[in-house]
Amino acid sequence: MTADETRGDAQGIRGEARGTAPVPLSVLDLVTVGAGSTATDALRTSVELARLAESRGFHRYWVAEHHSMPGVASSSPAVILAHLAAHTERIRLGSGGVMLPNHAPLVIAEQFGTLEAMAPGRVDLGLGRAPGTDGATAAALRRSDRLDESADDFPQQLAELLRFLDDDFPDGHPYARIHAIPGPIQGSSPGGVQSPNRPPVWLLGSSGFSARLAAMLGLPFAFAHHFSAQNTVPALDLYREQFRPSAVLDEPYALIGVSALAADDEKEARRQVRATALNMIRLRSGRPGLFPSPEDAEAYEFSPLEQEFTDSWAANIVHGTVDEVRSGLDELQKRTGADELMLTSHAHRGELRLRSYELIADAYGLPTA
Repeated sequence: MTADETRGDAQGIRGEARGTAPVPLSVLDLVTVGAGSTATDALRTSVELARLAESRGFHRYWVAEHHSMPGVASSSPAVILAHLAAHTERIRLGSGGVMLPNHAPLVIAEQFGTLEAMAPGRVDLGLGRAPGTDGATAAALRRSDRLDESADDFPQQLAELLRFLDDDFPDGHPYARIHAIPGPIQGSSPGGVQSPNRPPVWLLGSSGFSARLAAMLGLPFAFAHHFSAQNTVPALDLYREQFRPSAVLDEPYALIGVSALAADDEKEARRQVRATALNMIRLRSGRPGLFPSPEDAEAYEFSPLEQEFTDSWAANIVHGTVDEVRSGLDELQKRTGADELMLTSHAHRGELRLRSYELIADAYGLPTA
């Protein structure tokens, strides 16, 4: 085992490829709420999915942060992760990601320190600099309309968060006497015992900005291929070319988020993807709603421009029969050289999402217990 693998394994970064999968497989959950369902239904599906992912050998399970979207019930990743931690035992849990400019770094250090105390050695902290919503909602979250400045401040916010996580502000710093708790200060207090774990930090991105920053800091990088496919290879190349070894990693480690949906019936997969495209059209036109049913999508009259978008969007979703999905995932991993594939499945009904992951696990011969 190389030094990089030792470091990465110790941090819970590098997973193990199970069965015949080319790389570790993981799950990204947006806690989708379909028309006719409730957020309670969606969160119950998330618990079922996390348990399935754990039993079938998926490496990690991340929850994304989104706001003001009726069809996405993942506005509070830390709360959802605490719930999932109570219903799982081994699988890594994390944010994919926390949108750091929406929050005070100290708050995130406290939240994920608490999660680490709940599920020792199982927590990832994935960070992004996008708002995860529209500008007006971001302004309400941040109590400021200076959104561009917040994004530009991301490297400074990240540095502050890392200082809180490691409790190592230098003497004389205004925050030197402030401690994120749970955190390292408890181990250095009289009678204290230091926790051996600290959530590893990942940078998330859909362009070159976070790729460069992750490379400069020697951090693992997660790229959003599922909504920025044209930028995947350039961003990963940039990350690998500019990577600097760190205490975390000697060599780059990159996963990509992939939209994938396998179904027993090829036609059903196509219907669900069409509904996914309609959902995105509504979102991008400022009309977000619950995730539409395939019947809604079939009844909807797509304009020529919307049909063009639908075709383009569907082309970046690995979908169809399980053989088609496995072939598509294998080709994508080979083309990008991704160290890990994080799969996100979008469907109107929770049971279809569960079935998709089950089919993919079977196709790669992942363990059954």
